[in-house]
Amino acid sequence: MIGKFGRDRRGNFALVTAISLVPIMGAVALAVDYAELVRQRQVTLNALDAAGIASARQIASGATDSDVKAYAKTFFETNLAKIDPANTALTVTLPNNNTGGGTLKLCSSLTYHPYFLPAAAMLIGGSANSTQFSFSACSEVRLKNTLEVALVLDNSGSMDTLGSGTGQKRIDLLKKAAKQLVDTMAAQAQQMRQIDRPVQFSLVPFSASVNVGPTHDQDDWMDRDGISPIQHENFDWTTMTSGNDANKYAQNVNGVWYKRGASWGDTKDQKLTRFSLYADMTVESGREEVPNSKQYICDTYKKNGTCSSGHWTTPQYIYTTSRYASWQGCVEARPSPYNNDDTTPDAANPATLFVPMFAPDEAGTLWRDFNRDGTNDVDSLSYNYSNNWWADWPYYTGTPTAVQRQSDMRKYFLIKPYGSTSAAAGDGPNSGCTTSPITPLKDVTQAAEKQEIDDAIDAMASTGNTNVPEGLAWGWRTVSSNEPFTEGRPNTERGNDKVIIVLTDGANTYSSVSDASYAKNRSTYAAYGYTGLTYPGSGSVTRLFMNTSTAIGKTTYTDSNYTAALDEQMQTLCTNAKNSNILVMTVSLDLSTTKTADKKAIAALTACASDSRFRKDPANPSKPAKLFWNATGATLSDNFKEIADELSNLRIVG
Repeated sequence: MIGKFGRDRRGNFALVTAISLVPIMGAVALAVDYAELVRQRQVTLNALDAAGIASARQIASGATDSDVKAYAKTFFETNLAKIDPANTALTVTLPNNNTGGGTLKLCSSLTYHPYFLPAAAMLIGGSANSTQFSFSACSEVRLKNTLEVALVLDNSGSMDTLGSGTGQKRIDLLKKAAKQLVDTMAAQAQQMRQIDRPVQFSLVPFSASVNVGPTHDQDDWMDRDGISPIQHENFDWTTMTSGNDANKYAQNVNGVWYKRGASWGDTKDQKLTRFSLYADMTVESGREEVPNSKQYICDTYKKNGTCSSGHWTTPQYIYTTSRYASWQGCVEARPSPYNNDDTTPDAANPATLFVPMFAPDEAGTLWRDFNRDGTNDVDSLSYNYSNNWWADWPYYTGTPTAVQRQSDMRKYFLIKPYGSTSAAAGDGPNSGCTTSPITPLKDVTQAAEKQEIDDAIDAMASTGNTNVPEGLAWGWRTVSSNEPFTEGRPNTERGNDKVIIVLTDGANTYSSVSDASYAKNRSTYAAYGYTGLTYPGSGSVTRLFMNTSTAIGKTTYTDSNYTAALDEQMQTLCTNAKNSNILVMTVSLDLSTTKTADKKAIAALTACASDSRFRKDPANPSKPAKLFWNATGATLSDNFKEIADELSNLRIVG
C-alpha cells in the first residue's frame, strides 16, 4: 500500500508532505526538548533545595565558611543526576550573623543545550546557538530551627493593682497572656517533631530580688566557703574572739572565717558562711520532761531513819531546739561587672560566685530574757528598723550603737527562748526574698514540661519592690549554656535563638532609709544589700553605684537616685546581652506617656529592647522597629500575640 502511495502521481500529497515535514519535525523537537528542559530544571531545583538543607546542618554543626561552600557545591553536583555540572553554576551566600541570625541562600543557574531543536531551527534558516536556554533559581534556608525564651515577669507589689480598662489584677492578666504565648509557641513546635527541643521556655519571676531555688545550696556556683567579697558585707566576725569565749570563737585564715573551740560541737573547724548561719540559728521549739525526773525529797527524818515529812520536786524539763529558718533561695547581685553579665562562676575568681541573701537582724529586740529568770537581759531600745527579727547581744558593758547591735555576730548563736515573741510577717533572714523560684528551660512540646511552666506562672504572686536588671540578668542566665543554669543550647550553636521577654509595670525601685545617725544602712535590704555599706576592696562606693556615670550621685541615698542607678545598670546589662546575640523584648504595663516617672521608665525599656529583624518602624520605615510594647491591661493579651508572631518569624523564612 505504501509503494502504491509512492507511485501515485495524483494530487499534491508529496508536496504537502514535504512542506509539512519542517513544522512537524520542529514540533516534535520542541516537545522533546521542552520535556527535557522541564526535567533538568526540576532536578536542579531539587538538588538546590537538598544542598541548602544539608549545608545548613553543616553550619549548625560548626563547619567553617569555606568548608560549607565546598560541601554545598559537592552536594549540589552529586544530586544533579545526569545533568553535566559544567552546565550549572552555584553561588552560596552565608548568613551575615553566623551565630544568631540570617539565612543561608543558595542560587544556581542552568544552561540547557537542546537535542533536536537546533537542527529544526537550521531547517528554517535559524542559528543553532540561538536555541540555548538558561534559567536561575534561589533557595533560602533559615538557620532558626530552635528557640529558647526566658519569661522575665514583674511580681512586685504594684502588680496587685487592677489593670487599666479591666476589672482584673495586673498579675492575673499577665498570667493569662503569658500562658497564651506558651500555648501558641508550643502548638507551632508540635509541627517540628524531627527537631529536638524546638521551643523551650524558662520563667524568672522578679521583684526586689530573684529566687534561684533553695535546692541549689550545694552547687559549685554558690559561695559555700565564704570567699566572695560580699559574703561578710554585713557581718562583724571580730566580735567572736577567743578572749571573749575560748570555747567558741571565729578565726580568719587567708580571708576565710573558721569555727574554733570545743563548743562548736561536730561543726568545729568548719567555715563560717551565710549557709552555716542558717544552720546554726536555733529556737526552743518545745519542752520535754526528763523521764523519772519527779523526785520525793525528805525534809525531816524519824529516829528510825524513816521520813517524817517531805515534798515532791517538780519534773525536770529539757528544751528541744530546731532550726529557726532555712534559706529560701534568693541571691544577692554579684559585684560589678559581674552583676550585668553571664560570666561563669569560678572559685578562682570569688567575685563571680553567687551569695545567698541573708537579711541581718536590725537594731532592736523581740525577746530579752535569755536565761528565763524573769529578768530582761537586754535593753529594749528600738531604732524603728523594720526587720527586727532576732535579739541583739545582751551582755555589753556599755550602751551599744545601732551599728554594733546590727553587726555583732555573737547574737545569732544565742538560742531563742521558748515562748518568745515572733517576728512580724515577712521579717527574718529571708526578708526581701518574695518570689517563687526560677523555672529553668522546659521543652514545651512535652506535656509534662509545659505543665511545669504553666504551674509556675500560676504560682506567681505580687509583693515587694521592682529590680528589673536582676530579673534580666537571670533571664539571660537561664537561656545561656553557662552555669548557673546549663539547660540552654551551646551559646555558639547556629540555628538557635535565645530570647528574653521582660515585662514590668513600673520604674526600678530600691527603698531608701534615713538612718545616717544609726546603722547607716541607707536602704532596706535587697539584692544589692544595703546601699550605705561597701564590701572590702570596693572603696567608698556601694555596689549599686559601681560603674555608673557621673549623673549618679555616689553619696546620694534617695529613692530617685537609686532608680537612676538601677536604670543605668539595666542599660549596661541590656547592651551586654544584645552583644552576646541575645534578643531582648521589653513590655511596659499601664505606664503613662505623660507622667515624668513613667516616661523615663518607657524610655529605659525602649532603649533596652533589640531591633526587630522583620518589622520596620512605622515612623521611620528606613529603620527596624524596636521590640518594645507599651501595653495596657486591656491590650496586654493582643500585645503578647504580636510577640508570638515575632517569635514565629524567627523560625520562618521571609
